[in-house]
Amino acid sequence: MSGNWDFRLVLANLDFLIEGFIGTLKIASVSLVFGVLMGFVFAALRMSKYRIISVPTSCVIEFLRMTPLLVQLFWVYFALPVVLGIRLDAFTAGAITFSLQNGAFFGEVFRGGIQSIDVSQWEGARALGMRRFQLMRRVILPQAIRRMLPPLLERSFELIKGTTQMAVVAYGDLLYNSMVLSTRLYRPVEVLTTVAAFYLVFLTALSLIIRYVEHRFDARQA
Repeated sequence: MSGNWDFRLVLANLDFLIEGFIGTLKIASVSLVFGVLMGFVFAALRMSKYRIISVPTSCVIEFLRMTPLLVQLFWVYFALPVVLGIRLDAFTAGAITFSLQNGAFFGEVFRGGIQSIDVSQWEGARALGMRRFQLMRRVILPQAIRRMLPPLLERSFELIKGTTQMAVVAYGDLLYNSMVLSTRLYRPVEVLTTVAAFYLVFLTALSLIIRYVEHRFDARQA
């Protein structure tokens, strides 16, 4: 490879990188949706008044949070099919892994936000005769959401960046496609620079959207 940078071949194959970028958005979107749903489940189970439910849930959450994502991905993709006898494709294995681990983080955010509301708020609502569902919807959640929003958005941001690890199981995301293209063109510097530009532009735009959402939410709460 010469010392001169030449992006012409990369630009000629830009559609292949865009295809990988779409793959990145797919796995990130699915993992985000199911991760949030899992977060609600984890939070509800961990806040259960029954220790037979809350203690095992706490152990599962800590395991998911404290073990590397890449190790979890390898286990789901390679070991889980052996245990269950079912072959998982890369997308399914990745979606399961990302949803579970991020669900554990989301669950802690939900739990922390709800439990951060002063006890007097709960007691006052109960004194007015509100049932638990009404209490949560009218009193607790409107206040808790404001506190949960920044860490939720930040975690979503980290989830998207973390999807690059899907390349190790040969899922056709942006990083994997860039590795394939680098091998074809023998221009790894140009290809990876283009990929970096993809992520920089996308994540910068996403960061601005996140800040806008936070400001809008602050304005409504004021």
